[in-house]
Amino acid sequence: MAKTPPKKSFTSTKKKGFEPPAPSNFALDKQNYKLIAIGFGIMVLGYLLMTGGGSKNPEVFNAEALFSFRRITLSTIFIVGGFAFEIYAIMKKPKLKKEA
Repeated sequence: MAKTPPKKSFTSTKKKGFEPPAPSNFALDKQNYKLIAIGFGIMVLGYLLMTGGGSKNPEVFNAEALFSFRRITLSTIFIVGGFAFEIYAIMKKPKLKKEA
């Protein structure tokens, strides 16, 4: 009769002092929601920087006001940065609380 190896205990592979986070009804932590609000604010700022450049007279075309650095470049940087910040805010894992 062949010897069967002893069953391995999975408790030995767990890190000491590690406790899973408490179950919550929310998918994200409070800090994640704050970061999402900040990212949304950055995107709104980018869209506000993009506004303007119109002319009161439809016969006059002011290319310098319409295609300025603020509207073309700076606002785009803020909007793309806001979207990148939103992705970070959603993917960020909450910190585990250590109880003494």
